Amino acid sequence: MPVRTDVNGHGSVDPNWWRQSVVYQIYPRSFADSNGDGLGDIQGITSKVPYLKQLGVDAVWLSPFYPSALKDGGYDVADYRNVDPKLGTLRDFDEMMAAFKGVGIKVIVDIVPNHTSDDHIWFQEALKSLKGSAARAKYIFRDGLGPNKDQPPSDWNCLFGGLAWEPVGDGQYYLHLFDTSQPDLDWSHPDVRESFLDTLRFWGDRGVSGFRVDVAHGMAKDMDSPLPDQKTLDAIHVRILQNGAEKDSHPFWDREEVLEIFKSWRTVFNEYDPPLMAVAEAWVAPDRKHYYASPEGLGQCFSFDMLMANYTPESFRSTIDHSLKIAKPSGSSTTWVFSNHDVVRHPTRYGLPGSWKSGDQVAFPAFTRDYLLSQGKEPKCDHELGLKRAKAATLMMLALPGSAYLYQGEELGLPEVVEIKPEERQDPTFFRHNGTEIGRDGCRVPLPWTLSGPNFGFGSGKPAHLPQPEYFGGLSVQAQDDVPDSTLNLYRKALAARRSLQSDEQLEWVNESGDVLHFKRPGGWEVVMNFGKESVQVPQGDIIVASDKLVDGKIAENVTVWVKT
Repeated sequence: MPVRTDVNGHGSVDPNWWRQSVVYQIYPRSFADSNGDGLGDIQGITSKVPYLKQLGVDAVWLSPFYPSALKDGGYDVADYRNVDPKLGTLRDFDEMMAAFKGVGIKVIVDIVPNHTSDDHIWFQEALKSLKGSAARAKYIFRDGLGPNKDQPPSDWNCLFGGLAWEPVGDGQYYLHLFDTSQPDLDWSHPDVRESFLDTLRFWGDRGVSGFRVDVAHGMAKDMDSPLPDQKTLDAIHVRILQNGAEKDSHPFWDREEVLEIFKSWRTVFNEYDPPLMAVAEAWVAPDRKHYYASPEGLGQCFSFDMLMANYTPESFRSTIDHSLKIAKPSGSSTTWVFSNHDVVRHPTRYGLPGSWKSGDQVAFPAFTRDYLLSQGKEPKCDHELGLKRAKAATLMMLALPGSAYLYQGEELGLPEVVEIKPEERQDPTFFRHNGTEIGRDGCRVPLPWTLSGPNFGFGSGKPAHLPQPEYFGGLSVQAQDDVPDSTLNLYRKALAARRSLQSDEQLEWVNESGDVLHFKRPGGWEVVMNFGKESVQVPQGDIIVASDKLVDGKIAENVTVWVKT
């Protein structure tokens, strides 16, 4: 049993380290470019380990760094046990792991089990094989309909736009719930299951502490004929997201069989000391999340409820209560997240005019991008207000029991970048919808590290793979590093304080209504977030950190304060 030791090489790591950790998501191709080719890489990540140590995170989550044609930002994986040559080598990866271990930061890696790349050796073999072959059995191939078999097996839509079936020229089609470059695997095939167990061990043996599981709720599928039509699927999907009813009624979302798959993964996780952890990306009904977060399964499941909540005290309060409640059946910790590589950055969301609302959305989470696109390249977004709200919300979130997942660049207050020309875009969502949906490129623009210079310090050679706007220099690490009240230093102060204050996973509300969120944590830690226009008194005690300046000693609108009483 491989045993993990602490930063000094002594003793076993706390098996519950993940329950209240701060995890920083790195999108490798947009983090730091060490060789000047315009693409972020593994050595670039290694060079920024001191920055992440100073920031104060407990772990990093690496989005895919595997060999990929980048038809979907690296989520089209051609080889699950290697590093993309454009990003480095396995030796670079090992050196990065050593650097993180040296400063006590754990590493979680993305795993993409729902689909492979169409460049994967399995799929290339399947294309060269005949109908009914063993090679095709690892994927979901079906005969076309009609006398000439030239019609797709069903009218299912791909989540990125267009049909979910692609013809291969011999009367058969393959299923791709996402891009055509991402054929879905058939998880009933024993070779698929065994191969992924070996992949988990491969990275576990290289020292990773866990996995973020992409599309965790979509792996298991029931493809028995007749296949329901898209209208029926949509109706079922709405119902199961709202109340979790109609168990196993959907052919590919949130089926019981997927939980059995994760039980087999748990046997691998438990081969390590401490056991590996995993967090599911599962867009399922609230009363289904605890199944994915079960100790017999992955251990943790993302809660996107806070990300989807309206910016109101009522919405935040009810989301917090419900999230803590639904974590109890599995004994898991709650996860909190405001931004990631798939959604509009929250300083932009919170700066949009009117009442931003997404509670009725059940589709792929690009929810506010249609709004951005409808406003043109210059949406009427109040960036100052959005950032003020984002800082207040994040500081409140960081005080909640559970683990916090941060997305690279949010510590700089980066907004969503909308000024990207059509010919510069990369997201398949944009192209499969013929430009009618703006896609996710705006949250994946490379980070600014310096005030000026090539690519604002991201890389010193070719232009960054996605264009950085001119204002990025003013938001860079260099611009904020020595400014006491910068967004970057707010995050640093908050994470340092959180590390010393966080104890057990209890929360007590001081008020149950009104324009103020006020709660207590064990050890005399109080948190106040003011949504109202009327300033409120600071609780008696020492102010630990505030998201913005106090006004006449009081907490103004859109400000959060931590107090040690």
